[in-house]
Amino acid sequence: MTEAAVTAPQQLTRRRTKSRPPLLIGLCLGFMTLVLIVAVFGAALAPHDPAQQNVLGSLAPPSAEHWLGTDGLGRDVFSRMLAGARSAIMGPLVIAVVAMICGNLLGLLAGYRAGLVDSLLMRWVDLMVAIPSLLIIIVVAGALGGGYWLAVALLTLLTIPTDARVMRAATLEQVPRPYVEAAKTLGVSNGRIMVRHIWPNIAATAVANSVIIFAGSLVAIAGLSFLGLGAEPGTPDWGQMLSENQPLLFTNPVASIAPGIAIALTATAVNLIGDWVYEKMSRRGAAR
Repeated sequence: MTEAAVTAPQQLTRRRTKSRPPLLIGLCLGFMTLVLIVAVFGAALAPHDPAQQNVLGSLAPPSAEHWLGTDGLGRDVFSRMLAGARSAIMGPLVIAVVAMICGNLLGLLAGYRAGLVDSLLMRWVDLMVAIPSLLIIIVVAGALGGGYWLAVALLTLLTIPTDARVMRAATLEQVPRPYVEAAKTLGVSNGRIMVRHIWPNIAATAVANSVIIFAGSLVAIAGLSFLGLGAEPGTPDWGQMLSENQPLLFTNPVASIAPGIAIALTATAVNLIGDWVYEKMSRRGAAR
């Protein structure tokens, strides 16, 4: 048996081992899969009606019937946690996707075209980045009466410039490279060069930045709901539950701590997965 025949299975095993995510990332992927399932089917999976009130059963501790106890109005905390996953995930996902699409297009355009286009776009970006985002959102949302989707819209508008700046910097690094010059020489259109040639080489940065935006938006929307400027009062929402159950910290601490733990674990898991995906995509890009 030749040496090549002996080492071939070993090389295949090593490649498979490298392609497998580490244990921590596997746990994060499993947790986020569970969160996404709950976000889609949470209301159907809830053992009790999240909005059903039972004043006589209020402030009940965790039990077999109410796994996380009940709040001040007798509502099942566990059911509200399941139902609240949808608003916790949906808004940040919309923000991350819209900011990625718009920010990537603006960043690619500014970095590739340069000149007047770059100057105009970057002056607008500088202006938007200089604005204290959270303060503007609080003022505008407070003046317009708040609301979940208003908070999502404001966060999206204020996040796009940051994404555009990051993608412009990544694009500027790619423009002088030989493959771009070769595409120009061959007469490839500017749009095709940006989308088909440059963007795949900065996709790792785009994905990593979108993951950061998702995690930051998750915390921001929860904070706005906590302040009463996000989800409507009484709505099953993790941030709203933090605000509603804050007075229960010494009566039923699980009711007030559980939403905070859910927010922290989800944001942490998303960030860890984003770092792992960025490393995998960067290695693949370098190998290519």
